[in-house]
Amino acid sequence: MSKKQKKNLLRIIVASVLMVIFHFLLVEQVPRVLRFLLYMIPYLVVGYDILWKAGKGIKNRQPFDESLLMAIATLGAIGVALARSGDYTEAIAVMLFYQVGEWFQSYAVGRSRKNITELMDICPDYANLEGEDGSIEEVDPEEVEIGSVLVVKPGEKIPIDGVVVEGTSTLDTAALTGESVPRTVKVGDEVISGCINQKGLLKIKTSKEFGESTVSKVLELIEEASSRKSKSENFITKFARIYTPIVVYSALALAILYPLGNVLMGKEAQIGEGIYRAMTFLVISCPCALVVSIPLSFFAGIGCASHLGILVKGSNYMETLSEVRTVVFDKTGTLTQGVFEVTALHPDMLDQKELLHFAAHVERYSTHPIGESLKKAFGEEADGCQVEDVEEIAGYGVSAMVNQKKVYVGNAKLMEKIGAKWHDCHLTGTVIHVAVEGEYAGHIVISDRNKKHAGAAISALKQQGITKTVMLTGDVEEVAKQVANDLGIDLCYSDLLPQDKVSKVEELLVAKEGQGQKLAFVGDGINDAPVLSRADVGVAMGAMGSDAAIEAADLVLMDDDPLKLATAIRISKTCLSIVHQNIYFAIGVKVLCLLLGALGFANMWLAVFADVGVMVLAVLNAIRCMFVKEVKVED
Repeated sequence: MSKKQKKNLLRIIVASVLMVIFHFLLVEQVPRVLRFLLYMIPYLVVGYDILWKAGKGIKNRQPFDESLLMAIATLGAIGVALARSGDYTEAIAVMLFYQVGEWFQSYAVGRSRKNITELMDICPDYANLEGEDGSIEEVDPEEVEIGSVLVVKPGEKIPIDGVVVEGTSTLDTAALTGESVPRTVKVGDEVISGCINQKGLLKIKTSKEFGESTVSKVLELIEEASSRKSKSENFITKFARIYTPIVVYSALALAILYPLGNVLMGKEAQIGEGIYRAMTFLVISCPCALVVSIPLSFFAGIGCASHLGILVKGSNYMETLSEVRTVVFDKTGTLTQGVFEVTALHPDMLDQKELLHFAAHVERYSTHPIGESLKKAFGEEADGCQVEDVEEIAGYGVSAMVNQKKVYVGNAKLMEKIGAKWHDCHLTGTVIHVAVEGEYAGHIVISDRNKKHAGAAISALKQQGITKTVMLTGDVEEVAKQVANDLGIDLCYSDLLPQDKVSKVEELLVAKEGQGQKLAFVGDGINDAPVLSRADVGVAMGAMGSDAAIEAADLVLMDDDPLKLATAIRISKTCLSIVHQNIYFAIGVKVLCLLLGALGFANMWLAVFADVGVMVLAVLNAIRCMFVKEVKVED
């Protein structure tokens, strides 16, 4: 509980105690002026800030908000009590219970904000920079250049993304990924900023600047998330702007028309009764339940998702995600681990070592998983080997001059493009074809492995109401079909270029038009960025995904586990369900109570329930968004 929340709770308690004491101890013999002054003590203790906000709103010519409604209603109730019985309990109770509702709202926001600010704590304050002489200097992470060596001691946060060059340890990645199991790292492993080094001393060679590292990107996304409002939030904001002045003028009309109507019917005017009904009408009409609970529901949902390692960039995406019925996946790095291994070498005019030699050297500068697997299989580069004119051919492969020979490494389309007479392989896997000086030299078979929870993710998505799952890949048909069958995916499209993926998603989007259903695309590579932007909801893998994919996405799964998408959809559906419940409940109760208040059947106590009671119930309902359970394999 924050200092402000403690202070407000103390004000509520003090005002409550004083109100009860005065209500039972101030007998009729106490002078009316003294009674009034004593009752004003608990009223001002609990309500001075509301009166101040109302006055400030009038001064800034923005008066129509809940503070003005509460100020007018309570001051009006005090005026009525002053003219009538001298019992100001009702007026104080209205302000008191309103503050109780505000306190509940503040506490709920604080709880959900805590889940998000835990991510904010991942930002390191310093970096231990190792000098050429082995000395260590504590510097600002923003001053560290790419290629610098940082020393991370046990208990310290990794300040910048990089590669381990010395030491072994385990990393606590919970703040970033929501994963409680520590990750073991050793020399050669990539590590991301924000993780906490648990055991051994690590030396890390930085691969990015601080501004481009994972921790910086995550913090940017968190800061931007609050500015992206959902349709429901925008509706409530517009609703409150129109609704508030209408009810103020309606209450004013009621205060005038009630006594006027009595006079016209030959009765006593009863001006005090008219004012009392108008004040009751104002208290009932206060739109706090909607204004407070709707944003809180989304905020709590985003906080819950953050705690589970799912970064949602805005409540508008949370709302759209709840309407998703088709999920389209990239294959490599999304459903599969992207950890390729060379499983077969089939040379045509070379021996196996020469075939692998050419393929590995063409991919010398590649960071693609396939290129990495070829280099890993070959081992160290041959002495004196010259690699020049490296050219990546998008959707086909790579070409380069290796020891003055033109070598092409890629898929069957590349072989057809250069006119090399290739042939297929009898083994299942990703087949990498090699041609030297335009002549087919053979092929290399590389195999990938499905992610641990990929199959469970597809099953869990269907349980969450997803009606169609689709996989798009540039891999060959045989490999794509095998992965799709293994995981239970409904549709599979293979041999696709990056632009083909966009076209397929366009086709699927057109098929969904007019049905009120949305499409999500899940990917991790640079070539997935256009598709992520085009989909209704783009989902990127955060741990190993490319910066371009993370930037283009609307949701980021921080630990690359596709099962987290089912959790995200569960949170979004729960969140939207609670939002709709609060809207229908709040409006329904208020309409009923407004009618009763206008007709004189509702007193100030019913008004308190219609305003503060409904708000408290709506806030408590919204808090449920913070406790949505993560989808587990056993689900």
